[in-house]
Order: sequence, then C-alpha cells, then structure tokens
Amino acid sequence: MSTYAIGDLHGCHGEFVTLLEKLSFNPARDTLWLVGDLINRGPGSLECLREVRALGGAARTVLGNHDFHLLVVARGGGKLKKSDTLNDILGAPDRDALLDWLQGLPLSVFENDTLMTHAGLLPQWSVAQAEVFGREVQAALASEASGAFLTQLFGNQPDTWRDDLDGMDRLRLIVNVFTRMRFIDAHGRLDFAAKEGLDSAPVGYLPWFQYPRRDNARLLFGHWAALEGQTPQTRVRVEALDTGCVWGGRLTAFNLDSGERTSVDSQWRERQQGRKP
Repeated sequence: MSTYAIGDLHGCHGEFVTLLEKLSFNPARDTLWLVGDLINRGPGSLECLREVRALGGAARTVLGNHDFHLLVVARGGGKLKKSDTLNDILGAPDRDALLDWLQGLPLSVFENDTLMTHAGLLPQWSVAQAEVFGREVQAALASEASGAFLTQLFGNQPDTWRDDLDGMDRLRLIVNVFTRMRFIDAHGRLDFAAKEGLDSAPVGYLPWFQYPRRDNARLLFGHWAALEGQTPQTRVRVEALDTGCVWGGRLTAFNLDSGERTSVDSQWRERQQGRKP
C-alpha cells in the first residue's frame, strides 16, 4: 500500500495514465494525492477530470488556481482566456457533475504531519489555522451565494494577511495564498508579478518556503513549474511537485513513505519553448 503525491496535471491525461502504469497504481490498495491544477493548457482537461473523479476515495485532490478559473468561468461570469483549453469541459454532457465535484474539493489535505496545498503555506499560519481557513472557502463554495463568491473572487487585494480581515477580502486572500503564492516579503505580503525561477524574486521578497516556521510539518506543493521540482536553500521541509509537464517537462509522483520520485516525460515536449506559471 503506497501513497503518491502527483504534481500539476494541466490536462496532460496521457502522461497521467502512463505515470500511474509506471507506479503500478492500484486504487483498491494505493492512494493518490493530487496537488491541483488538474486542468487547462493541456489537451486532455476533460479526461483528467473524469479520470480523477472516477478514482473516488483513492484520490485526494486540492483546488489550484486553474481549477478556480474554470469555476469562475462556468459559474461566476468569468471569461475564457486565449490560452485556455476548457471548452471540452464546458460543453461536456457531464459538465455539471464534474463542476459540482470540483467545487466540493478542499484547499488542503493533511495527514501524518504532511500538508498538501496547491501553492504553499504562509509562514505565519499554522497547519491547524490553514485547515480552518480552507474550510471557510469551502463553506463559501458550498453556499447558496457561491455564484456571487466566484464572481468576486479574482483580484490581487488585499495582499497581506491580517487576522481581522473579513468578508470577501478575507476569502480572496485565503484563496490567493493557497493557490497563487510564490514570493512574499517578511510581513507576508504576496507578490503576484514574478512567476519565473528563484532569481526572479523582487527586491525585498523571498520564496515563501525560505522563511522559518514554528512547526516542522512537511509541506507539499505544486504551482511553480519554473522550480522544476527543486527547492534549494529551504528553511522548512518542502517538496515541490510541479515539474512542468505541460511546458515540455515531466509529470512527477512523490512517494510519501519512501521519498522516492518517479517521473514520465511530457508527450509534447516539442510544442513548448519556455517555462510558464
């Protein structure tokens, strides 16, 4: 019995199936942790949603920023972007069932001192706080006002956590921390512009995982393809899982018990010329 955490799928369905075969994954015995961004940019977004949903309790999945983007487009009045590959989902006969399932996913998974989120965890937040904050967003997604919540979700303000934040400002910042964070300053202020590697940090900012924490939890995250799965000079226990499959890199699984990494190459490496977030 093994538990594997897998990086951003981004619609790379063929690579996902190949990776599961390489792992000899058995849903009756093994468990997958999926770090979010199941969809978009790649050619098999609909197939990825269907595949993961069909795994039922054998897959534990968190929401990523592209997953939220789909929900905003489908149920919050948002618009598709030129680079989106979401039309198959939006036109699928099982669209509503897939969207309902996606909308019910959490923002974090925690077990045995290991926390998985899509983008990371503010150093000011304990694991217990993170789980409480994530449930606040889940409650908004499950409420009768979820459409209004999704309509107001996107934005870069506020960019700094305060305990007294409330309403939409509080929920928006929680979502941005869980799904968009890369660089922060010493006060926890998020930067949303820098999206490349570690050397792209703005003056006064560091990657969120280079600040100390009060606990020693192991943190799993994706979202940052430019890291290529590497987190040098970390001050906390982290595992970067996004190895840029959709950008011509690899799709990677991390064995939570052994620490072993297993990867498969992108099937469309020649299509991509550079790393993107």
